[in-house]
Amino acid sequence: MSLALARKYRPRNFATVAVQNHVANTLKGAIARGRVAHGYLLCGPRGTGKTTLARVLAMALNCERRGEPELQGEPCGHCGSCQRIWSGSASLDVVEIDAASNRGVDDARELRERAMYAPSGDDRYKVYIVDEAHMLTREAWNALLKILEEPPPRVVFVFATTEPQKIAQQAAPILSRLQRFDLKRIGPAEIRERLAAVLAEEQVAFEQDALGMIARAADGGLRDALSLTDQVLSLGESAAVTAERVQTALGLIPDDEYLALLDMVAERRAVDVFAAVQRLADAGVDFVLVLSGLGDLLRAQLAIALGGVPPELPERMRAALETRKDRLAANDLLRMLHALLELEPMYRRSGQPQLLLETLLVRFALLDRTIELQEVLQGFGSGGREDPPSRRVSHEPRVASAHALPSAPPAAVASAPGMPSAQAVAQVMAPPVPTPRPATGQVADAAAASQLADRHAAPRVPTAPPTIERVTKEWRAVADAIRAKGRGMLAQAVERLVPITITPNGGLTLGYDPLDDTFAQAADNSRADVLAAAQGVFGGVSSVTLKPYTPPASDKPARDTTVRMTAHDVQRQRTEQIASRSPLLDAAVKALDLELLD
Repeated sequence: MSLALARKYRPRNFATVAVQNHVANTLKGAIARGRVAHGYLLCGPRGTGKTTLARVLAMALNCERRGEPELQGEPCGHCGSCQRIWSGSASLDVVEIDAASNRGVDDARELRERAMYAPSGDDRYKVYIVDEAHMLTREAWNALLKILEEPPPRVVFVFATTEPQKIAQQAAPILSRLQRFDLKRIGPAEIRERLAAVLAEEQVAFEQDALGMIARAADGGLRDALSLTDQVLSLGESAAVTAERVQTALGLIPDDEYLALLDMVAERRAVDVFAAVQRLADAGVDFVLVLSGLGDLLRAQLAIALGGVPPELPERMRAALETRKDRLAANDLLRMLHALLELEPMYRRSGQPQLLLETLLVRFALLDRTIELQEVLQGFGSGGREDPPSRRVSHEPRVASAHALPSAPPAAVASAPGMPSAQAVAQVMAPPVPTPRPATGQVADAAAASQLADRHAAPRVPTAPPTIERVTKEWRAVADAIRAKGRGMLAQAVERLVPITITPNGGLTLGYDPLDDTFAQAADNSRADVLAAAQGVFGGVSSVTLKPYTPPASDKPARDTTVRMTAHDVQRQRTEQIASRSPLLDAAVKALDLELLD
């Protein structure tokens, strides 16, 4: 039976452990200087060398040539003790325990009792290697607290885990009794270098692009990379490792498929999305891999669009993306990446991944129908000048069209179907004159001029008070005037008041239902605003008074006509409040029929 590459090429000393020099050099120095600790905690992703470092440490402590000056803390790797420990065979002084299946308090007590026995020789160490240490229960850790604080002579515990945060949550005192080392993820360049050395030793021809594909699929784990290489070598009669064989053996999606999706989005061919995704489904691909590969492609295209160089990208793929860098703007690519990240948590739990992928690609293909609100305002009439601080738009809530695409990313805050750019919007709104000026710019200038005129206007001439009939007939205009200032709740309260009488001096008396005085209290607290609105509509109103009022029986409605606020009313009022802070934003809301999303 052949030996797996991950076992056959497991490092035999600290020097050959890939990437983890900060851990290997510290352990080697501790052995060489006689400063070996009684407990170590090795943390890191899978396949990065935790168990390997633990075995090399055990080999160095029990090597038959230990202490020779030329070794300098390294194991020889060839003596009988080193061979047994390296291969995982039975050894009296090295015990490996799987904490996933030995996680209870009884297992911890047995380990504690075994640790009390001395090593087999006076110059040897008893080493206990506990894999998947985060699987131990709280009670098991508590049983080990004392022996980890005061262990017997020449006993070393090495715990390996991929989730150290669980140990911190279950048994925080353990961490102060161990030396902790965090292992790094192994980068694609180091994985390719290691695979090239292994394949050269095996006398197998290979392509660099094929090694790059294996390195990306390994996701930072060298053991995974060696296992995938074994899988590729098992396919077919040819011994060479080629890109085609890697794609076939690992079920990877060809780069041409991703480029076809990118071209589809860039050319706005939303109708072709469903056929392309169905073709991938018929090929039996994993849509999670499609989503991951699409994210990597968009990330690389964004780096190229910004003038950078994406790392770890095949030369053929880099050249293909270079030719496409002008087809999609950087802000569009950023919005795509943001939408993809928002979808990913839902994607892994969904029972319809194909539908989610189709809708995502359709959204990408329809990005030309969304524009940023900042571009709309600039195209509407800032005239190339920066707005003064009093008129500058800076609102955190997002405003979007009622026809906006669902779950649009934050960068795409405004949407107007059929309007590919802010300049097109400005041209539609501009008056037909030889030198057109955007209509919203005129609205903003008019609003500013109106505010300036209000500040410098001459005192108004007192006018005669209106009749009670006119006030009753046009009372809703007062509520509309208050609503236009962004006071939607107060406008709702004013609509429920009933004009009763008005004196020759302009004293207006308003009645309210004594059985429901909630709105009357709101109006009474803002009586000055109600008076200002009434003066603006009628003129001649000098004061406002509220009192309970019960209409005659003939005027009572036959049924309850109370108007209750809905979620749409609240949303509309919030939009009006935000828009009232800026004339430009108010003009954009009215011109594009925008609504507040969140």
